[in-house]
Amino acid sequence: MSKSKTIIVLNEEIRVTQEHYISLTDMLRSKDGDFFISDWLRNRNTLEYLGIWERVHNPNFNWGEFATIKSQAGLNSYKISVKEWVAKTQAIGIQAKAGRYGGTYAHADIAFEFGMWISAEFKIYLIKEFQRLKEQEQQQLGWDIKRQLTKINYRIHTDAIKENLIPPQLSKQQISLVYASEADVLNVALFGKTAKQWRDENPDKDGNIRDYANVSQLVCLANLETLNAHFIQQALPQNERLRLLNNTAIQQMRLLTQDSRINNLEGGKA
Repeated sequence: MSKSKTIIVLNEEIRVTQEHYISLTDMLRSKDGDFFISDWLRNRNTLEYLGIWERVHNPNFNWGEFATIKSQAGLNSYKISVKEWVAKTQAIGIQAKAGRYGGTYAHADIAFEFGMWISAEFKIYLIKEFQRLKEQEQQQLGWDIKRQLTKINYRIHTDAIKENLIPPQLSKQQISLVYASEADVLNVALFGKTAKQWRDENPDKDGNIRDYANVSQLVCLANLETLNAHFIQQALPQNERLRLLNNTAIQQMRLLTQDSRINNLEGGKA
């Protein structure tokens, strides 16, 4: 089981894996009385739902064993554990994990049904919190994509500098100065100031000016890096490149700050 996150449902902390399997063990704490997950598995309606879910999602489901289990559902003598259920039917909707952080986990579809067994109120809040978690993950994914895009374009940009601006005889210190100079071409074009100017204005902040850029600025910066690499290959002088990049930054930022998709990635802060 991969690393999990948590949601809070009616004051209970519920673990959710990266595959969006939800801990039934954690959920069970909210049910009044002394109950076990095996009690839920005894119910015929539960088994019918699990069978339908496996039919849709699991081509390797063992229908012969499932028919045998279903025929015994409801009998006083019938009882089956999660491990037995998985071993006999090859089910994938429910998983049992041993160890300190183990327990029983179920796909979100199944966990919602288990939530109804606890209470209708619990199910409603479980769905609400689970959806909120997914929205947060989507926002983080969008941010990570933009950061990775910036890193990739930065490699294109620095390679263009290395191939076109840096003579092979320069020392490492001289090369770093060229890189810094070209980075500031982009900084001035987009932010209106060099990295040093920003540090002088923000002595209390860690990192650099780009660490505090919003999503719109990161998207624009990635575009400027690619464009500057192209200008370098065309042998345009630095002052001309700066003028063209600044005009491009102004145009792109006007469009990006009005794009609702960018605003959603920024969480409404862009």
